[in-house]
Amino acid sequence: MYSTHAVINWTPSAKDAALAACKWPEDALHFIPDWVYTSQAVYDQEMEKIFRGRSWNYVALEAEIPNTGDFKRSYVGATPVVVARAGDGSINVFENRCAHRGAEFCRHGQGNATEFVCPYHQWSYDLKGNLQGVPFKRGVNKQGGMPKDFRNEDHGLLKLHVTTRHGVIFASYASDMEPLEQYLTPDILKDFDVVFSGKRLKVLGYYKNELPCNWKMYHENLKDPYHATLLHSFLVVFGLLVAGNDAAMITDPVHGRHGTMASAKKEDKYAAVSDENKKEMRSFHEGMCLRDDRFLDFVKEFDSPWSVTMQTIWPNLVVQREMNTLGVRQIVPNGPNSMVMQWTMFGYEDDSEEMQQHRLRQGNLMGPAGFLGLEDNEAMKFVQEGVRRSSTDRNVLKLDANHVGTTDSLISEASIRAMYRYYRGVMGF
Repeated sequence: MYSTHAVINWTPSAKDAALAACKWPEDALHFIPDWVYTSQAVYDQEMEKIFRGRSWNYVALEAEIPNTGDFKRSYVGATPVVVARAGDGSINVFENRCAHRGAEFCRHGQGNATEFVCPYHQWSYDLKGNLQGVPFKRGVNKQGGMPKDFRNEDHGLLKLHVTTRHGVIFASYASDMEPLEQYLTPDILKDFDVVFSGKRLKVLGYYKNELPCNWKMYHENLKDPYHATLLHSFLVVFGLLVAGNDAAMITDPVHGRHGTMASAKKEDKYAAVSDENKKEMRSFHEGMCLRDDRFLDFVKEFDSPWSVTMQTIWPNLVVQREMNTLGVRQIVPNGPNSMVMQWTMFGYEDDSEEMQQHRLRQGNLMGPAGFLGLEDNEAMKFVQEGVRRSSTDRNVLKLDANHVGTTDSLISEASIRAMYRYYRGVMGF
């Protein structure tokens, strides 16, 4: 990934001045200022206080690195990292930056290696990020080389703290992070463990796309059931998420940073939508049908009341369960006006061939050109263009006013309010 935004080398005073100019509206719960999405100073502060702060960041699935020497390139915020499995079975995460001159030494997305060698000066590192070798460390013919007090153990790669749960790998810069179970809270863990129950995962494929929007918009989008009932024709016509279904927007009660948008599809594939609700939904098209209605089959495989759960795990993970298609999405910020989404679609190793094909078929809902993903991408692009170019300075957040957190209503912005209340505390706004 190559950054498309201009790099600003802030002086401390200039950065402080830029942040000091960022004043949140007085009615903090019901308005979001435009600079949250467009300010370079705010973005830089987010990288420091959120992604390199007290957060567990998703980096990979264990199914992607099952064997000794397996590795994957990943990101924590905008920072490139490597996830590697060492000979003792341990999972290690370290920055993809040579300790010598800063080169991004790992150039392959995935693979297997016995060591990592920087292409610039061939400094080499083991699978735990420890410096192994320095060419001409003692010079040539007693000339040059490193000073006598140079010790390899003082110049390894910057290592992150690692935790896992049921095959999902998280990393943090903070040394005193709470256990992942506490970080997620029982309310979020319940649906997380439905997808990640301990069964062995099987990776089915990947997507990757850039979105011209701020990274936080993706969290908002999946904490916003209001848009889902209006924007997505496929959801409302075929009853996957529609006003009238059993549904909930579940927010973690401790901080408000995580959320689960959940819905239960009605038994009838083409669930009836009331005439009153049809009038509110311009995306509802009477008579729309599928030539292959197997696409709408829902095989109940989990002990869960929901057929759809979309989880946002702060700050960079989305866990998707849309009927029988499963996946994770990793949010990679790319400046205030851009983000990269990395999708990993999976099933389980014990899936039948029929179930695997069913997951792949339903997978067409997702991804950059999916029946749902495409509409979200365009909508967020339009929002970013609006906040970046307009003369106004705030967004309205008054649906289900004053309510913050979990709600049974799809016509609510309570979960978005909870996220920004937490965000303001972390950022000091």
